[in-house]
Amino acid sequence: MSISTIIKSIQDIMRKDAGVDGDAQRLSQLSWLLFLKIFDAQEEEIEFETENYKSPIPDKYLWRNWAANKEGMTGDALLDFTNNELIPEIKSLQTPKDTNPRGFVVREGMSEAFNYMKNGTLLRQVINKLNEIDFTSSEERHLFGDLYEQLLKDLQSAGNSGEFYTPRAVTRFTVQMINPQLGESIYDPACGTGGFLACSIDLLKEQIKTAKDQKMLQTSVSGVEKKQLPHLLCTTNMMLHGIEVPQQIRQGNTLNRPLSSIDTHEMVDAIVTNPPFGGNEEDGIEKNFPSDMQTRETADLFLQYIIEVLKDGGRAAVVLPDGTLFGEGVKTKIKKLLLDECNLHTLVRLPNSVFAPYTSIKTNILFFEKGTPTKEVWYYEVPLPKGVKAFNKTKPMKLDDFSDCTEWWGKGKSITDKTKRKNRQENELAWRVSIDDIIARNYNLDIKNPHIEEAINHDPEELLSNYAEQQAQIQGLRDQLKSILADALENKG
Repeated sequence: MSISTIIKSIQDIMRKDAGVDGDAQRLSQLSWLLFLKIFDAQEEEIEFETENYKSPIPDKYLWRNWAANKEGMTGDALLDFTNNELIPEIKSLQTPKDTNPRGFVVREGMSEAFNYMKNGTLLRQVINKLNEIDFTSSEERHLFGDLYEQLLKDLQSAGNSGEFYTPRAVTRFTVQMINPQLGESIYDPACGTGGFLACSIDLLKEQIKTAKDQKMLQTSVSGVEKKQLPHLLCTTNMMLHGIEVPQQIRQGNTLNRPLSSIDTHEMVDAIVTNPPFGGNEEDGIEKNFPSDMQTRETADLFLQYIIEVLKDGGRAAVVLPDGTLFGEGVKTKIKKLLLDECNLHTLVRLPNSVFAPYTSIKTNILFFEKGTPTKEVWYYEVPLPKGVKAFNKTKPMKLDDFSDCTEWWGKGKSITDKTKRKNRQENELAWRVSIDDIIARNYNLDIKNPHIEEAINHDPEELLSNYAEQQAQIQGLRDQLKSILADALENKG
């Protein structure tokens, strides 16, 4: 039976339980169960490889000792153990980060876990189904990507959780172009479930040749996620990708500290991220940024943060909406900062509907290197595949859809390979714009493909999609205006 089939069976069992209400609770319930099972699978591997190893949590709370036996606890006894021992005891573990890092990881991972299920017999059925998956098997670990796809689809249907998800094709293409190297620090300040970091680890593993390299991998990636559920999924994802102590995956708000307080030792070599956009930060967060660049719009704050936290010579790939490209006011100042302090050498324009169905806002991937100002920006417009009017949940974007862009770029070579970039040629999908032209446009980076005449389109689906996009952009401008007015009134008061 496939992993996705097992997960579907688990969800069907949960639907019978009176305590689990909706996709969000089902996903939360499944996430902490998966986390404990995978943590124990990793424990068994460490025990095999390390003499006299002692688990950081009491033996009775290891998955193998309470859940693995098909004929084990069930009914009220299982509910009592789960609600009154397992979860509260793990939450209260005394596991300092410096002396018991794996214990710290499991305590943090379970910090907001809650057992929604009220029927202990159904809970046992869920556990037995999970036991059909062997996470010590390399083949099944590989298939866990399929499981994640299923979970992420559930995140989409759970309401406003779509911000956690970036299509796998986008993460893979982005990381391939960044081309992370073993020994570099790779960071995602809005890591969600860890898609960019997992792709980075996959590429770094190909470079491992010695035990020292393997040890280096353990500390190569780091990330921060604001919300508990995606943080738990990201931690689990990192363990499945071979990170034994993913304590560098932190839960918190990246923006909740003054930009000026970032120290040299915190700076990183590479950033790959899709920061939340279309929303506003809580009151006061903007005060952590320079007075002339303060805004509550999340994407704008993240872009400033990313520029600051990159080392000189460091590189970044950031997914941003069209609104960032054409926006004015504070957005103009942030774009000037980007172009003055970094070389924004490539801007990949993604086709409509990449993030369907939960947003129709057009998006772009900005690739830049810190330390030298921008002289020109290369644009590449990735088209929809022939015969495809729009991507959707059942037909998402594929990595092959980036193949022409990858070929044009230089067959997937690192973005630090400047020789390859010098050999770029304009074509019907690629064009370049000088910094002088961009300055003359008041730093408006929303530059359309000059090789394609704008055709009149009467396709109802695309017209509706364009209308929705325009409405989203208008709302974004309204929110920005409200924020400016609120700040003005506050300062006046």
